[in-house]
Order: sequence, then structure tokens, then C-alpha cells
Amino acid sequence: MTVGEKQRTGAEDVRWDLSDLYPSPEAPEIDADMQAADALADTFAETYRGKVATLDAEELREALETFESIVTYLTKIGSYAQLIWTTDTQNPVLGKLMAKAQEFGSTLQQKLLFFDIEWKNLSEDAAKIADHPVLESYRHYLISERLMQPYTLTEPEEKVISRMSLAGMNAWSRYFGEVMSNSRFEWEGDMVTQSDILSLTKSPDRDVRQRAAESITKTLGDMTHTTTYVFNMMLLDKQQKDEMRGYKTWVSSRNMSNQVDDETVDALVEAVTSRYDVVSRYYNLMKKVLGVDELYDYDRYAPVEEVEKFITWDEARTIVTDAYGRFDPRMAEIVAKFFDNNWIDAPIKMGKRGGAYSASTSSTVHPYIFMNFDGKMNDVMTLAHELGHGIHQYLSREQGELLADTPLTTAEMASTFGEMLVFDYLIEREEDPKVRFSMRMERIADTFATVYRQISMNRFEDGIHNARREQGELSTDQITDIWLKTQRDMFGDSLTMRDEYGLWWSYIPHFIGVPGYVYAYSFGELLVWALYAKYQQGLDGFQNKYYDVLRAGGSDFPPNILAPLDVDLRDPKFWHDGLNLLDEFVAQTEQDFEAL
Repeated sequence: MTVGEKQRTGAEDVRWDLSDLYPSPEAPEIDADMQAADALADTFAETYRGKVATLDAEELREALETFESIVTYLTKIGSYAQLIWTTDTQNPVLGKLMAKAQEFGSTLQQKLLFFDIEWKNLSEDAAKIADHPVLESYRHYLISERLMQPYTLTEPEEKVISRMSLAGMNAWSRYFGEVMSNSRFEWEGDMVTQSDILSLTKSPDRDVRQRAAESITKTLGDMTHTTTYVFNMMLLDKQQKDEMRGYKTWVSSRNMSNQVDDETVDALVEAVTSRYDVVSRYYNLMKKVLGVDELYDYDRYAPVEEVEKFITWDEARTIVTDAYGRFDPRMAEIVAKFFDNNWIDAPIKMGKRGGAYSASTSSTVHPYIFMNFDGKMNDVMTLAHELGHGIHQYLSREQGELLADTPLTTAEMASTFGEMLVFDYLIEREEDPKVRFSMRMERIADTFATVYRQISMNRFEDGIHNARREQGELSTDQITDIWLKTQRDMFGDSLTMRDEYGLWWSYIPHFIGVPGYVYAYSFGELLVWALYAKYQQGLDGFQNKYYDVLRAGGSDFPPNILAPLDVDLRDPKFWHDGLNLLDEFVAQTEQDFEAL
């Protein structure tokens, strides 16, 4: 079957209904909300500029409530523009709306900057007002904002940075997204989307995997002038802003926003890279399973059994709803809202961005899920993953606009936990031991892609950011060399990473849109392995405690939020415990193979 003759999944007409945000891109409500937010921002500035240090607790709370109302307008407008653009990145009307939303956001941000800066610059004694009972619901926001004081510039400087970002990384990130969404890959005489061709890299047919990989490499090779330049602009932009703010390393700003220190992240990276032997162990097992002497980069996600199950959208819905429901019926009820109320956009189509995400939007509305459903089991796991995010975001709305979102370090917790719920649900219902073994192998591969591959990509980011700062603008070959080295370090001699794989850095959007993001996946995955073990061991009241953790959102520092689940993120042993669990899972899978 060719890509052009794909079987219908039932997801072709599963489109989200964004009317809870705005009725249409041309809706007058968008301009009306912009005008209301602008007027509110002007009044806010007139009332509080130069006076933050003089406010008592009640007055500061009133100011924060107004500030939060303005942020709510901005979040709602920006979310709608971003969401609708990702479904059709080539539509100039949607591109114009997104640009308008970004420009408006920058304008209002400049009007509000004074409040943030004045609060950060209060004396330690004056800042103790954050402990007043009337400010309890804003306390964490106020405390965490002050942590950024050493890296905050003057108001005029911050305004310049905000204004210039529209023509800087915001613009380059949008351009990169449009280029990737419009990219086409040759397959058997047709030109297909990125989502289509990436799906073929998981085919049970080795020849299909190899040809799909070659097609990807060919298209990425044709785009290197653009992608290399965009990457260099990102690296330069990041370097300049870090230098202006005085951050110690290229990743320090990301760590601060994740509410972890550099040393904690270094410990995570060191722990994972020190256990690359577990990766080699798995892929050496995979050689035996596939009956080959050598594995190549295009074999990384090869299914170990030639069982290509086709899953319809309705079947996927039943699987994830039942899996979440048997863990906690409250979560199944939330999952049902996404399907029943059209909060998901699922079909693959030209112009739609690849990948998947869950957008929290505004705390006054609800999350939306974006994905490209192709009827593969992996798509079911993606749906489970994004619904985990969606449940988290739905529950945390009660914290309000300023504290609903979690740091990236815990943002992947609910999504990965959801994947594990669905995996256990599926494997318990599978009667064929060979298929069960195949599922376990695929689960290991997916976990490695999250724990080990994301850290190898962090090592790539570390390499290119530091190289750009030491050597100046980087060539395609320089970036490629760093990519291949960091990938080969992970696989060792268990898998041959061909030179042709060297350009695959160039399609990954996280490097452009959120530099430093990727280690959060590993953080979250290892955290969930520890949590899931506690769930299986029957930790008293686990479901209720976990539910409360999700409801808490970003209302406290991650170690404090997770404490009821008996997790100590400050303990260095934590990372190695998770890695040891992975090693044990691989060892058990080796034994299962011998028993087949």
C-alpha cells in the first residue's frame, strides 16, 4: 500500500472546534479583546508605575488580579492564533493573524514590564510582603519572579529586547515551522508530508525503512542552506541575550525557568550518559531478535515482530479512555471531554504542522490537543501522551493564569504516566506472547528515545551553543559533526550511525523554538518510572495524591509539589534508581526472548 492509498482511520474528520476561544480568524471579538486588554494595560500602568514598593498586601493583591486579567487576554489571543496556524501553516490569513497576535503581545508586554521589574528590585525586607496571608494564592509567583532579579535588565533594555524579538527568534521560529510544514519527501513517485515519511521509518520492512530514511536525508540535504542559517541565527540570538543578562552557561536560563539549578541538571546528564551501556545492551538484544549482524540508524525503531496492527480512531479512543478510567474514573471523565467537545485535531493533511502537542491555552477556557493520527499503535501512545498533558492542564486551571503552567521538568510527568497506563492496559489484553514481547521491546525503544536520546540531543545542543560562542558562525558540516558524535556516543558499537544520518538535526523544532528544552523529557521520564513503581507497589492513597499533584500546577516548587508522592528530586540517587529500573526491564526482556 502506498502512502497515497492509506486506509481511512476515522480521524480524517476529527477537527477541533476553537470557538471556545474565538469564532473565526476574522472574528470581531479578537479586536475587541485586544482593545480591552490595551485599555486595561494603560490604566494599570497609570495606577501602579513607580508605586509597587508602596503597596500594602491588599493593594498588591488587587494589582496582581488586574495583571492576571491582562495576561488572560494575551494568552487567549495568542493561543488561538498559534493553534489555528499550525493546522494550515501556508494560509496567509492565519500567518497574518499570528504575526498580529505576537506584535500585540509584545506591545502589551512592554507596557507591563515596569511591574515585574519594580517587584524584582524591592529590598529583601520589602519583599517579605509576599508572605502575607492575603497574597497566599500568588506567593509562589512572587517568590519565583524574584529569583530572576540578577538576570533582569532595566526597563528600557527589556523593552528593546521585547520589541526586537518580533523580528528575531520569534520570526525565525515561525519561518522554520513554515518551511518544515511545507517540506515534501519523495515516496514511490509521490511527494508526501513529513509525518507520512517519518511513519515509514517504523515499518516492519527493512527496505522500506532504509528508503524512507534516504528520502528524508535527500530533502533535508536540499534544505541545508535555510536550516543551517536559521540554526545560526538561533544560536547567535541566544548567545547575545545570555551575555546581556549575565547567565553563566547557555542552558542556565532554561534551568532557571524550570526551577532547577545547573548542578541538578548536570547530575541528570552525567547519570544518563554514564549508563549508555544500557542502550548498547538493548540494541545488541535487538540484533538477535531481528537476526542481523549489524543494525543501522534506520533500524532504531524497527518492530521486532512483523505485526502491523491498524488502529481506528474509535478504537484508540476506547483504549485510552479505558486505561485512564481504570486508574481513576475522574480522569476518564476528563478524557471524554476532549473527544465529546471536539478539543482534538487529529487528521494528517498538507500544510498542517507535523508532530503533536497539548496546548493549555487560557485558564479560563481549556486545553486543546494537536496530533497527526495515522492508525499506528505509536499514534495511540501519542494520544495517551497528549491526553496526559491535557488532563494536567485541565486540572491546573484552578491555579489561575500565573500559576497554572508547570516548569518543563514536571510538565512531562502526566503525559509519560499516561503512556505507561495505556501500555499496561494493552499488554495485559494481548494473548500472543510474541506480540507481548514485541510490545515490550517497543516500549523500551520509546523509553530510550525519551531518556537517552533526549540527553544525547542535549549534548548536541551543548555542543553547538558552545561551538558557536567559541568559533563564530557554524557550517552545515560543523553542526553535522557534532550531531553524529553525540548520537554515536549513545549507541556505541551496538548500532552503526551512517554519515547519511548526519543531517537529521535539521528538522527538530525544539532546538529552534525552545533551546534547552529536551532534557526535560528525560527528567520527566525517569520521574515517572519512580512514580509508577510506587503506584504498582500500592502507595497508600496514590490516586488522590497524584490527582492533587496535577491540580497544583505550578503553584509551588516541584520538590514541594511532589513530596506527598514520596519523591525527593534533590537526592542524586534518584536518577540512578530510575536508570537501574530501565536496566532491569531490559534484563527481563532478554530473559523473555530466551524463553520464546
